[in-house]
Amino acid sequence: MPSSWCIFILYPDIPYLGIPTANIPPDSLAPYGDVESGVYYGVAALDPSQFKYKGNRDEQNGPNDAADLNTTADGSEDENENVFPCVLSIGYNPFYKNTVRSVEIHLLPQFTSHAAPKPLPQKTTDQPTRFFRVPDFYGTRLNLLVLGYIRPEFDYVSLEALVEDIRVDCEVARRSLERPGYLGYAKGDGKREVQEAREWLQAF
Repeated sequence: MPSSWCIFILYPDIPYLGIPTANIPPDSLAPYGDVESGVYYGVAALDPSQFKYKGNRDEQNGPNDAADLNTTADGSEDENENVFPCVLSIGYNPFYKNTVRSVEIHLLPQFTSHAAPKPLPQKTTDQPTRFFRVPDFYGTRLNLLVLGYIRPEFDYVSLEALVEDIRVDCEVARRSLERPGYLGYAKGDGKREVQEAREWLQAF
């Protein structure tokens, strides 16, 4: 079961570093003040009454291979269309010398059988790392299920080192969530407690 269940309202996205994040109002963290600062992985759901993800385009991959990513094989609406694996940081972002603790959530490509899996951010020598981007969802209500801890937050000697660690965090989060004990939270199958958590995740 998740270590914490959180519900937040989004601030407008601030795509600094070229890494789009859902930025959470600081006062939303107040009920969870005992949560250790660091990097975590989990799943997040966007309120479908405010935003529907069609899978039509993202910054990293361009147009989607699947024309109807939000439907199942029989044409019905996919209940997972607004559920995303995610990696998140909770803390002060020492590199930026912040004095207020914040939560920043980066959504990862969905686990889907309707199209080939999308690659995670890749490091190249001739261009900056490019990260997955969901179309703008400013002001959308979001439910977050924190499932695991990756590492503490660090300070960095350069922006490049920070971006590289975030890229690695995305890989660790994705691989962790692909494990059988966690995959059901993103894809909607699994044990009873997973189903109960999913019901909470998608209740807006």
